[in-house]
Amino acid sequence: MRFTDGLWLKRAGVDFRGGVEVAEILNKDEKTGIDYLVACRHIANRGDSMDGPLLTFNVSSPADDIIKVRVDHFKGVHQKSPNFELFPDSKPPSPRVNIDSTSSSDTLSLQSGSLKASICLKEYSYGIRFTSESDEKKEKGEKPLFLCSTEPKSTAVIDVPPSYVINQMSESSCLETGTDATLGASSNFEIDKGGKIRFMLNELSLTVGETIYGLGERFTPLVKNGGSHSIWNQDGGTSSQQAYKNIPFYLSSRGYGIFVNHTEEVDFEVGAEKCSKVGISVRGEGLEYYVINGGGSLKRTLELYCLLTGRPALPPSWTFGLYMSTSFTTSYDEKTVSGFLEGMKERECYTRVLHLDCYWMEAYDWCSFQFDDKAFPDPASYLRTVKDKYNVKVCVWINPYISQRAHLFKEGVEKGYFIKRANGDVWQWDLWQPGMAYVDFTNPDACKWYAKQLEGLMDIGVDTFKTDFGERIPHKGGVTYFDGSDPRKMHNYYTQIFNDLVFTTLKNRLGEHGAAVFARSATAGGQRFPVHWGGDCESTYEAMAESLRGGLSLTSSGFAFWSHDIGGFEGLPPAAVFKRWVAFGLFSSHSRLHGSKSFRVPWLYDDDGKDEASKVLAKMVKAKLRLMPYLFAQAIKSHETGVPMMRSMVIDFPEDPTCQYLDKQYMLGDNVLVAPVFSDDTANFYLPEGKWTCFWTNAVITGPRWIKKENYPFTAIPVFVKENSVLLLGPDSVDVPDYEYAKVGLEVRAYQVSNDAEVVVQVPSGKGPEWAGKVIVKGGKADGQGVKIDSVADMQEKEGL
Repeated sequence: MRFTDGLWLKRAGVDFRGGVEVAEILNKDEKTGIDYLVACRHIANRGDSMDGPLLTFNVSSPADDIIKVRVDHFKGVHQKSPNFELFPDSKPPSPRVNIDSTSSSDTLSLQSGSLKASICLKEYSYGIRFTSESDEKKEKGEKPLFLCSTEPKSTAVIDVPPSYVINQMSESSCLETGTDATLGASSNFEIDKGGKIRFMLNELSLTVGETIYGLGERFTPLVKNGGSHSIWNQDGGTSSQQAYKNIPFYLSSRGYGIFVNHTEEVDFEVGAEKCSKVGISVRGEGLEYYVINGGGSLKRTLELYCLLTGRPALPPSWTFGLYMSTSFTTSYDEKTVSGFLEGMKERECYTRVLHLDCYWMEAYDWCSFQFDDKAFPDPASYLRTVKDKYNVKVCVWINPYISQRAHLFKEGVEKGYFIKRANGDVWQWDLWQPGMAYVDFTNPDACKWYAKQLEGLMDIGVDTFKTDFGERIPHKGGVTYFDGSDPRKMHNYYTQIFNDLVFTTLKNRLGEHGAAVFARSATAGGQRFPVHWGGDCESTYEAMAESLRGGLSLTSSGFAFWSHDIGGFEGLPPAAVFKRWVAFGLFSSHSRLHGSKSFRVPWLYDDDGKDEASKVLAKMVKAKLRLMPYLFAQAIKSHETGVPMMRSMVIDFPEDPTCQYLDKQYMLGDNVLVAPVFSDDTANFYLPEGKWTCFWTNAVITGPRWIKKENYPFTAIPVFVKENSVLLLGPDSVDVPDYEYAKVGLEVRAYQVSNDAEVVVQVPSGKGPEWAGKVIVKGGKADGQGVKIDSVADMQEKEGL
């Protein structure tokens, strides 16, 4: 939300009152923090204390290197649910907090670990300065690292006319489709006696050259500077500013992060309204944010953020295999699906998951959780057959909506399992499904009812669920929830309780590390319920690039695992686009062939009778299966730390200014660089400093340098291994991703391991986060040379290991 007219003026009708000086220190305690009052004008005498707002601040720390700032205008406002669950995995140790004031009493500071917040107490000069001051830096005599700051009037209470809000926010919550767009008694805006809407604003500084990442899966530029970003989940595809997964967290190239602890809409102006500021605004009387200090390390910042909001679960190893989808509006039945599986098997395009999209249920029946008996007359028998014959897991499409035609609708109405209007009627509309109702997941009985439907499908052989939608959640027109939740706060959060319920239902049946969903929408903390995919994209190179930007933004927001629709969702991809996307898709953490009105089996994209598309898919599937000992080890690290498996280059190379803006390549784990090709014939990519070895040819290139290769073959994708790396590859005979990595006969490949180096590589068991052993490679090995070991147990018998 923008409130100013240029640098000095406010927009017409905007009442702006920003904090200028500390009026009183209320409390100083290392456990509860510093409480103080900030006046919005200079207080020269008692008379100045009349007729004006005071902002009440609390600066405290829940964990080392994390500082919370809470500011309230009116503290008597009832705080309604839902709220983000903080530290969901475990409570952190008590932080090392120190509160100190300078001898001149101009500054009062709170330090947590290496993160310090210095509060300015001078007249007219209120602000908070955040710095990184580790003991190690102090011992070396190094200056504190400045992170960001607020300045006088950077924190404010603001009232704006309702019409102004509508005009500025027409693409977000003010004009939600199917709801009352007028502002009045039925709206969820707080309107004061002057007929205006209240906001709280906080502005944080941007330094020269600082770049901002994250804010969820956003398909706009990877670097968020210069943009206005609304945290409001919407179903808008990959070609707009709308996003399915909006996360109120951003990551700075300076190695810190900001998490805004509000489930409702949050607006970020990132160097947009003011070029040197990130403006953060929320509606209401209070604002809360956390400053997270990675000490200059983006990886460490992400670790701390995931400590705060939850670490990613570890998906089972079979989920890293190829998902083959029946697509959306295509026609399919038992014969069609079996034919696809047979064709994939014949071409050695090894499929591990069969995904049945919407039409496993009858039309108009979504979600009934019943197989269409015309297409699948005996689903239990059929699922057993395809699972045994083709060795696949089965995933079925679901969403949190129940259509009026579905047999479950009547029961849901009678038992109060749906979201309601203020008068008690079920909230329904015709968008997506006729007469569609929303399951109210704040009702414990509704959750049990929904889980029972999922358990029934698991009983007949379903292994996992694609949890689609969850973005079109009504919030106006008197929406009511069973537990009294605020509809505006529930709009983004609804997806959290939906995916949590499905994931937990699977986990209860399959065990701690046996569950995975395939989810489209998310909010902060959604990384705990993987896997997520990118949503609806077109079948073009441009959409392929959009999808990657979205994925890198999402993984910069704490999500470790990500996928996308190989070939694009909308339209029929040209054969060249399909083949390039196949290579990109198989070198992503998770891989799914999926389309809308057309199938994505490779033989449909073979040119002029040639079988190149099938060969490309077979080669890339094989490469991923062989890489599984490396990939699953990286997945375990992501699960344990929160550092994403698939991530933007700047996270690994923060000191390289070129990497700050790279949005068409990424690191896949610690050691492998992947650069998808977005052209029929030309590959362009960048290699940072060091020696990089081509995964396919063992050719070595020394960076930093840009590489341009014309006539680049469809049967390859630029994949380079970092120096001093060792990759463990499964045997060429593997046809599933979930094999016992330590027992199948691994190939140990060393890449430019220096003479004085010793590389220790952990070998995963493949069954959860346990390690089966380790391989130690000493320096001087020839680049890319493979040494075969029958099992980890006999590794010491091999020369050089």
